[in-house]
Amino acid sequence: MRLHDRVTELRRARTPFVHATVVRAQQPTSAHPGDEAILLPDGTIEGFVGGHCAQNSVRQAALGALQVGQSVLLRVLPDGDVSFPETPGACVVVNHCLSGGALEIFLDPQVPAPLVGVFGGSPIADALVEVTAVLGYDVRRLDAPDPSALDGASALVIASLGGPEADLIRAALDAGIGYIGLVASRRRGSAILDGLNLTESERARMHTPVGLDIGARTPAEIAVSIAAEVIATVRAHGR
Repeated sequence: MRLHDRVTELRRARTPFVHATVVRAQQPTSAHPGDEAILLPDGTIEGFVGGHCAQNSVRQAALGALQVGQSVLLRVLPDGDVSFPETPGACVVVNHCLSGGALEIFLDPQVPAPLVGVFGGSPIADALVEVTAVLGYDVRRLDAPDPSALDGASALVIASLGGPEADLIRAALDAGIGYIGLVASRRRGSAILDGLNLTESERARMHTPVGLDIGARTPAEIAVSIAAEVIATVRAHGR
């Protein structure tokens, strides 16, 4: 499988990875500018950005970049003096292998955007899909309370104004979703939650009435208030 196809596959599966690209190389290193590899969260390297001596340094730096979600330029230099242009801000490691050579590798972490599920065909649901898409979030429109559709979701907003709301809430709670918003009046929302016999921790993940109190009136304004509350919750959990 070509590296490009593998990248597409990982993105579709919402699997985080690091894209590594050799940007500078000094002989006798075996890598060349333009060589690429993918590093997975378990440390697996797919592709080639250097021989065995460089791999451990690349792996360690890549996993660190993936953890913080920030790209880094890695300089792998041989032990001893070497004539290699300086690069301010780069992460420098010393390679003690006798093979020598120097490398600069750009490590670019690819972390999936937060996944937000939206259920319902109401104007609020339509507006929320548009708003979350503008944020760069991965938005999934749900047509039924399907637990498999909620895998990996950071948030679920139920804006159907009726229907299988209780079933969706239970499926979302069981899926471990951290933010579950129900578009409903305070009275109707409380009645639905009371009927579910939620634990204290489950109740803490529920938001109804949904959205921040910004005086929203129109569907678009309500969608913005919901999106703001989703952002606050998602970022508070470091996602």
